[in-house]
Order: sequence, then structure tokens, then C-alpha cells
Amino acid sequence: MDSQRGFAALSEVVGLYGGEATPTSPGNDLDGDMRHILILGGTLEARQLAGHLAARDDLCVTLSLAGRTVAPAVQPVPVRSGGFGGVEGLAAYLMEARIDILIDATHPYAATMSAHAAQAAARAGVQLLALQRAPWRAVTGDHWQEVADSAEAVRALGESPRRVFLGIGRKEVAAFTVAPQHDYLIRTVDPIAPTLGLPRAEYLLARGPFAEADERALLSGHRIDIIVTKNSGGEATYGKIAAARTLGIAVILLRRPRLPAVPTVHTIDDALARLDHALASLTARGV
Repeated sequence: MDSQRGFAALSEVVGLYGGEATPTSPGNDLDGDMRHILILGGTLEARQLAGHLAARDDLCVTLSLAGRTVAPAVQPVPVRSGGFGGVEGLAAYLMEARIDILIDATHPYAATMSAHAAQAAARAGVQLLALQRAPWRAVTGDHWQEVADSAEAVRALGESPRRVFLGIGRKEVAAFTVAPQHDYLIRTVDPIAPTLGLPRAEYLLARGPFAEADERALLSGHRIDIIVTKNSGGEATYGKIAAARTLGIAVILLRRPRLPAVPTVHTIDDALARLDHALASLTARGV
């Protein structure tokens, strides 16, 4: 079964707490009286939320990471690294680990994981809350063009050579190999291996947050005239958007995917308030 593969191969807890993440003993729950919270992470907001919850003695919090990042940031709670084995595997984990509340704090473009979370939570009878960054909104001085995907972004660049800053993540950059006439500055958290084979491409490894002044210097120093990025929302990567506005640089934005219609909040404070309300509801119902 997918769930068995998920438990056997991918349930390693790393970081502040060592050991094996078993379905019946997530995190550091020693007395069985804690409420079990599973955060699907990989974002700054997930780490911040976990930090707020880490010191609470009424909660046993586990943060789940996909395991794709080579050197993930240090997290404030036990980490489960790797996939679950689809909807079936995640639903089985939620039930066997006695998860009370599932929080989907994945990236706004992680549509498949969010869909799996919604289906698995419904199947397991677990409350689900999505913590999703609000998208950026254009303001006076922005020059944005929204596109559906990377292929459309490539077409939007046109045939004439451009100096392009790519900030869309490793999975999407391969689409740009069909447009070798451009100069590319490609920034990712992890290396792109093998490299794309583009004749004029420079690779930059960096992890946000990125200050506007630094982004302005980067764009100016490389004489960038167009940016291709995702509408990720939040403050950590907004610096390039603000810098582009100041420098008069056009921005091509990959449109956000459609996500499941589930209870959703956009800030850490709202997530904490909604979580406390859900916990109180569980207690009142004697669950």
C-alpha cells in the first residue's frame, strides 16, 4: 500500500528531535493528553506558525516537509520529511497518528498537495485549516502581465533578446530552454543540476527574505529588463516586486492555481485564533 511505503520509507523525524516518527507517537507526546497538530509546511509561514506553537504544553506539533530542499532551514518543532503516498497515505497517517487538526501551510502553488490535504482530511474526519498568503496586488507604477504557466511566460518574453531574471523555482525553469536568445539570471534555493544548457545563463543560489535595496542592486547590476516570477504573496520575496516598480522593470507573473475551497486564513495571528477556536470546539464536544 502507498501508506505502508510512506510510513516505512518516509517518516523520519529530523531536526530538534531525533528518532523515528511513528503513527502513534508523533513529535514529543509522552503522556497521550496533548492535541496532535500536523502542519504541512515548506514556507516561512509554516515555520513561523510552528514557532508560535512550539512552547505550548497542550499541543504536540509535527511539521511535514516534502524533502525536496537539499538544506532545509532549521525548524522549531519535530520534522517529518518525505511524502505520504498520496491521499490514501496521508489519510492513513492522520488516523494512525491521531492528528486532531491538519494545517495546510504549503506554498500557494503546491496545488496537488493542497488537494490531497483536503481529500485526506475529509476521509479521515480531521479538521483542516489552510494558512495561505494573500496574493500581491498591483499598485501604481507596476507593469505586470499575468500568464497561465511557464510555457506562456516564455512566449510573453518575445523573440527579441531580453535580460531576464527568473525567480520561479527549479521545476519550472526547464521551459525556458526553448528561448536561448535571452540572457538569464536564475535564482533558486537549491542548485539546478544538470544546468539548463542555455548559452547565457547565470545561476544564483539564495534563500529569502530579500530586502528591496538588495534586490534593486541585483537587478541593476545585471541590467535586468524583465522578471518572471510567481505571485507568491508575503513579504519575504516582495523585494523584487518593489524594486521592479522603482526601476521600471516589467514583471511576468505566473497565475496562481485553483486551490480547494476549505477554511482559509492569511496571517499567523488569524491561524492561531482559528486553531484555538477549533481546539475549544473539540474539547466542548468531548472529542
